[in-house]
Amino acid sequence: MKKKYYIKTIITLISCILLTSHSTRHKEEWIDLIQNNSTEGWHKYLGGKDTGWEVKNKVLFTKGKNGDIVTDLIFENFELVLEWKIEKGGNSGVFINVVESPEHKRMYETGPEFQIIDNINYPQKLTEEQKVGALSDVKAPVNAIPKSVGQWNLTKIIVNNGHIEHWLNGKKILQYTLDSEELREEINKSKFAGLPYAKAKSGRIGLQDHGDPVYYRNIKIRIINK
Repeated sequence: MKKKYYIKTIITLISCILLTSHSTRHKEEWIDLIQNNSTEGWHKYLGGKDTGWEVKNKVLFTKGKNGDIVTDLIFENFELVLEWKIEKGGNSGVFINVVESPEHKRMYETGPEFQIIDNINYPQKLTEEQKVGALSDVKAPVNAIPKSVGQWNLTKIIVNNGHIEHWLNGKKILQYTLDSEELREEINKSKFAGLPYAKAKSGRIGLQDHGDPVYYRNIKIRIINK
């Protein structure tokens, strides 16, 4: 009897380990945000499924003047990776924690932005807080080196319990913490002062159409366990 009991106990333990391992792998799986070579899983900010953006050969892009788009899904703690490229003088951005509400006419009113822009050829003079990799208009990146216009750049954004990291081409270039005193002071000095900006701990992922052509590919997200 004891032998059978021990064998049964061992089998149960092994089953638990396998189930836990499977569950962990499932939670850590990467989700492709460009599904079926289409804009499936995205919609226009405060609008419908007809985004105006296109997907060709798994590249999501807009030629401009189609409006911002956001994910159907809402995310909290995650690691987001994607590649992007712009044309000469271009401007775009990747947003996190976007709260979609009629009260907020633009997604930048709530969602922090990883700035994407042509540092060299943009028609207006840029501050350090407006260059590639910045928390746009709020916090400047450190040693951010984007590739030349027309080349693919790799961006990673990590969001973990309010702590945010910006990565560009394999290097961490910026970090900040939501609702920290330091960030609040920097926001109050920016164009976002008085807005419900960077308040939410979860929200949608957003891609900006600033009126210029921009291209995204290999957009993937992985949920981080708390």
